[in-house]
Amino acid sequence: MTKLKEGDKAPDFKGKDQDGNWISLDDFKGHKLVLYFYPKDSTPGCTSQACNLRDNYDYLLKNGYKVVGVSADSEKSHQKFIEKNNLPFPLISDTGKEILQAYDVWGLKKFMGKEFMGIKRTTFVIDEEGKIEEVIEKVKTKDHTAQIIKA
Repeated sequence: MTKLKEGDKAPDFKGKDQDGNWISLDDFKGHKLVLYFYPKDSTPGCTSQACNLRDNYDYLLKNGYKVVGVSADSEKSHQKFIEKNNLPFPLISDTGKEILQAYDVWGLKKFMGKEFMGIKRTTFVIDEEGKIEEVIEKVKTKDHTAQIIKA
C-alpha cells in the first residue's frame, strides 16, 4: 500500500518516455492527470489495463484527463508495447525506479507463494493543481476507466 493519500501533493517527477522525451508533473498543470503504474509491458494484465485506457482515451480527454503510464521497462520495450497495442498516451521508462519510489509503488510483492520486489499496480488521479484526488490500489485491469471516472 502506498503512503500517499487523497489530498496529498503529488510528488514531482521527471522521466523519459518511449521516444526519449522528458515528461514531468509540471507538464500537466491545469489538467487532470491519470498517472498509472504497472508491472511490465506486454503481460496479460498490463495489456488489458493499457487497452482499456486506450479504448476510452477520447472519453478521458473529453473529461479533462491526460494519461501517462510508468513502469521500469526500457524505452525500447515501451515503444514495442505502444506500437503493438496502438496506445495513444506516453509511457515513462523508470529503470532507476526514482518515480516508483517517490510514489511508493515499488516494494515487496507475493505471487504463487514467492516474495519478490516489484511494482504494485496503482493509479493516481492528480488534479489541475498537482494534488492527489484519488489513489486506486485495487485496479480492475479490464474496467479501469470506470474506476477513474467514478473517482
